[in-house]
Amino acid sequence: MDDGAAHDALTLQDQADLRGRYPEPSDLVRNKILDRIDPHARAFIGLSPFLVIATAGANGGADASPRGDAPGFVAVVDRKTLLIPDRRGNNLCDSLSNVLENPKVGLVFFVPGVNETLRVNGGAVITSDPALLEPMAVDGKVPTSALKVTVDELYFHCGKALIRSRLWDPAVQIERRSFPTLGKILADQIKGLDSDEVQTGLETSYRDRLY
Repeated sequence: MDDGAAHDALTLQDQADLRGRYPEPSDLVRNKILDRIDPHARAFIGLSPFLVIATAGANGGADASPRGDAPGFVAVVDRKTLLIPDRRGNNLCDSLSNVLENPKVGLVFFVPGVNETLRVNGGAVITSDPALLEPMAVDGKVPTSALKVTVDELYFHCGKALIRSRLWDPAVQIERRSFPTLGKILADQIKGLDSDEVQTGLETSYRDRLY
């Protein structure tokens, strides 16, 4: 058997093959999945300064994007609805473009120092309603738009991944100088750029154009 055939034989092909290799989820795991924002989830979102949003376009192309701001930057509108402001970024609009084609989104909320995370799955629309956006202004800067997410599924995810990764442990943080700056990386990747100029521009953006 050649390597390609061996690889295909070891590639899982369907749901039955997948489930045959893993035990069934426990009743606790199944029962913890809610269809609404309960008080614990509301409190966690209020403490969270960071989340990752997963989207996919009509062609199936997937994207995962970080979102971060002061704790509580995601507004809990009601038991079924979240509002996520779109702050200044790279203007690629990957997540927003995907939502226009496919409203399904997945969110993972993090709280520094807490190993458990909060997962939310649902449907999203993009709103430009001033009545929703203006209360989310920071330093007088109103977000251009926001994602209005309707919750379909919500549950707390156990802390094994963050425990294994020691994500919050300062002892495992790398020395920042041991990894190139983004300016250096971009200059290596894109012909004709000056790494120092790019890095200076990035630092100015970080300082003056967060909102």
